[in-house]
Amino acid sequence: MSHIEIDQAARDLLYLDAHTPKTFGTAPVSDDQILEIWELMKFAPTASNSNPLRIVVLKSDEARARLVPLMAPGNDEKTRTAPATLILAADTRFHEHLPVLAPHVPDAFDRFDAWSPEDRRDAARFSALLQAGYLILAVRAAGLNAGPMLGFDRPGVDAEFFPDGRLSTLLVMNIGEYGPEPHRPRAPRLVFDEVVTFM
Repeated sequence: MSHIEIDQAARDLLYLDAHTPKTFGTAPVSDDQILEIWELMKFAPTASNSNPLRIVVLKSDEARARLVPLMAPGNDEKTRTAPATLILAADTRFHEHLPVLAPHVPDAFDRFDAWSPEDRRDAARFSALLQAGYLILAVRAAGLNAGPMLGFDRPGVDAEFFPDGRLSTLLVMNIGEYGPEPHRPRAPRLVFDEVVTFM
């Protein structure tokens, strides 16, 4: 008996049949799809309900032209041709929203405001990366494919898109439907006993 409570179709869509795409089709990603993806992923767990992830959606040729030169070889062409590209960043001043997001912790703003900027940036990045994982699953749930990438000039992206220094880029993610020859055969994974230890 399985302890997984989603059906086989959902398992396949979210996990088993999902691959990181190498190519994308030409079907556009609509603003409504982005909104529905957000409505699913916004419930990701974050420290003190801080919600530090910020997402910049690039769909226009003009916006994409600002990013493509900052991508590593191989990632530049994928980014140029993907229907939509998301820049995921962490808001290093996330705590300014805590009076609304964490009313159950009255001193949440003051606590985080007393932290060093470096510690607050690390906290923002940690929670934003949790949100990014949920975002990938939400993209898959919308019938699209997600290609997260670290191969880019991070300081360059920060300077180009976030010059005031408040946001810190985490990763760039292309999304859309599969294109021709969209992915390699699935690579091996570590087995359970190599990863999990019971104590």
